[in-house]
Amino acid sequence: MIPLDTLTISELARGIRSGVVSAVAAVEACLARIDGVEPAVRAWVHVDAAGALGAAKALDADARRGVFRGLLHGIPVGLKDIFDATGMTTTSGAPSFAHRHPGADSDAMARLRAAGAVLIGKTTTTEFAYADSTVTRNPWNLEHTPGGSSSGSAAAVAARMIPFALGSQTIGSTLRPAAYCGIVGLKATHGLISADGVTPLAWSLDHVGIFTRSVDDAAIVLSVLAGSMPAGSGGGTPLARPPRLGIPRALFAGTAGRDVQAHLDAVAAMFSGAGAIVEDVAAPPSAAVLHDAGQVVLRGDAAAYHAAQFAAHADGYRPKIRGLVEAGLKTPAVDYVNAQRIRSQFKREMQPIFAQWDALLMPVAPTTAPRGFETTGDPSLCAPWSYGGFPSISLPSGLAGDRLPLAVQLGAGAGAEDRLLGVARWCEGRLAFAGAPPL
Repeated sequence: MIPLDTLTISELARGIRSGVVSAVAAVEACLARIDGVEPAVRAWVHVDAAGALGAAKALDADARRGVFRGLLHGIPVGLKDIFDATGMTTTSGAPSFAHRHPGADSDAMARLRAAGAVLIGKTTTTEFAYADSTVTRNPWNLEHTPGGSSSGSAAAVAARMIPFALGSQTIGSTLRPAAYCGIVGLKATHGLISADGVTPLAWSLDHVGIFTRSVDDAAIVLSVLAGSMPAGSGGGTPLARPPRLGIPRALFAGTAGRDVQAHLDAVAAMFSGAGAIVEDVAAPPSAAVLHDAGQVVLRGDAAAYHAAQFAAHADGYRPKIRGLVEAGLKTPAVDYVNAQRIRSQFKREMQPIFAQWDALLMPVAPTTAPRGFETTGDPSLCAPWSYGGFPSISLPSGLAGDRLPLAVQLGAGAGAEDRLLGVARWCEGRLAFAGAPPL
């Protein structure tokens, strides 16, 4: 029998509904895998084995009566520790002065539970979901970062400890760790998935992120969290033709490394050979000043959230998040408003570009996962879609010479999740990535 920890959400769900697999068996497989690899990967803040097994037993009892709660009935999940979950402390990767003891689930967790998901526990996050590294290691090479800020969620899914996890993305905190860890990372249009009950970094930019090992699985989870896609479909209408893909080289040419650009060109040529129309596309004028504007918004929003707590506990903050808040507290309101206007201009200028293409194709990060833990990597190539609030998805696309994963990202216009997922499925089928970490 195929080990349960290797199965996708779709495969587990079919097994549970047919009675071939039980929710308890799925949870037990995850817990066994965690016992085996967690000492090396260090992806978890808290594993609630007893709670997960209890929930799974209740779901199996429902299944025996022919009652299934939703698309995720009996499917284990990990939750980045900025999401509230009843009965679990929300640490936000921070000292105790910032911990919450919620009496209710975050909206995202409530939707997962309603759909039958089983919470295994909380995964690591950088402090307050910013840039100070966690203890988590990359399953592909333990000497390399898994990325951040959703470090534990990406590593746990890549290491087959769970079939899916939630994270967040303010700049590149879902797609980048997904790319570094060789899995799928998806963020939807800003605001499509509720962030209620999630520790904010920057309200204007924060997105809930989804980590899975296939596009189909990401679509299923999105359909549960968004609550606005056809029930049971998971979203992502199959394409009637190969996609039209634009490459906005101005957004990455000065940042992406030579090997990464060569890989993107090879992927683009392969897609073209499979029938896709792939052409370069110009970036809008506002793209030239978007990064600086996004950073102003990030600093201002972070300072607004942390101001009172920071006044009392500044010395308890780690260096990078402390520097961000300090800079935000000094940011003039005029600069903040002008930065938001630039973001609005970028959104307007991107609309006609997105209208011409099914998706835009770019690298996810300038390099593969950096060695060491002084940094979680460069998020700048994910930033345009985060600053614009556009949906984007990271797809594993190969292995570099150092045997670390390479990836490409697709971006689409606001509200175009269905089209984006359809394109992603087409691309995933041609990439046919089947690598797994050596754990």
